[in-house]
Amino acid sequence: MRILHTMIRVGDLEKSIAFYTEVLGMKVLRRKDYPEGKYTLAFVGYGDEADTAVLELTYNWGVTGYELGSGYGHVAVQVSDIRKTCEEVAAKGGQVTYGPALHGGTTWIAFVADPDGYKIEFIER
Repeated sequence: MRILHTMIRVGDLEKSIAFYTEVLGMKVLRRKDYPEGKYTLAFVGYGDEADTAVLELTYNWGVTGYELGSGYGHVAVQVSDIRKTCEEVAAKGGQVTYGPALHGGTTWIAFVADPDGYKIEFIER
């Protein structure tokens, strides 16, 4: 078994795709409209779905936002240079909400927020 994808609902699909591709450097892997259900799915990630877990961005037509609730935490992304990554995200208009900071005395982490407020954690490896 392996994790295939994580789905998040987004209020503006084009804005979300721009964030994940232009700010975080992912690629759009596939995208499809479902007129009968009035929604669009876009899958983004760093590699092919056959080999890596990806994000499914679900846009329900006409819905412009969601309450994130208290259950959602974050999606974690490995980075090689956390300071450089945070600087690049900020330069591209992304919002770094925490860090970079040393966590637990051994691991450098930072958090950014996507256009809908979902948190993405960077972990330096």
